[in-house]
Amino acid sequence: MTPFVAEVAGTAVLITLGSGVVANVLLARTKGNNAGLIVIALAWAVAVFVGVYISAEDSGAHLNPAVTVGLAVAGKFSWDLVPSYILAQFLGAFIGSILTWLTYRDHFSETTDKELILGVFSTGPAIRKPINNFITETIATFIFMFAILHIQKGEMKLGALDALPVALLVLGIGLSMGGPTGYSINPARDLGPRIVHAILPIKQKGGSDWKYAPIPVVGPLAGAILAAILYVQLQ
Repeated sequence: MTPFVAEVAGTAVLITLGSGVVANVLLARTKGNNAGLIVIALAWAVAVFVGVYISAEDSGAHLNPAVTVGLAVAGKFSWDLVPSYILAQFLGAFIGSILTWLTYRDHFSETTDKELILGVFSTGPAIRKPINNFITETIATFIFMFAILHIQKGEMKLGALDALPVALLVLGIGLSMGGPTGYSINPARDLGPRIVHAILPIKQKGGSDWKYAPIPVVGPLAGAILAAILYVQLQ
């Protein structure tokens, strides 16, 4: 695969499995209804493992604009490639969201809670305080990016063997820091599906909460940039 295709494929699988577990837990009349955060965090970790493993050898398995920008800030990735990687990641997120909707289409129809429907596509705060929500996303992504840079051991990109530690990293962040905001830590993971939510013909859906939308985009980017700066300073 070309790096672009690899990023599309890896991100699409990541979002399909990740948003799929959220749909399974939140939507009406599913087999996994009300299974809880632990199930969601575990499945997101598996989603990351599979997405990284699929794409690592061909693209480095960024699957996340914050990771791409963080690597570029750290001098481990060319700025010239950043736009194409981010485009691929958003395209993959769109595809993954649509596949989730197709899988759970009947259950979307059975669900009347608009917030639960939106929750399948994008994150939202448990307590809506924008500054605190932003800080949470920044801290979570800072830890994520700082760990990624050490997992890489100075190499420019992840390899397939790094899929497991990255998955465990995401599992830890989800279980430890997922409570306040749902741990986006990935602008494509949140904004891409949020756009899809706004477009899809889901009869019970409400608004896409665009007032909150900048937080899971800017917070992860800020956290990744800060982690990259600190990493460079410590070398």
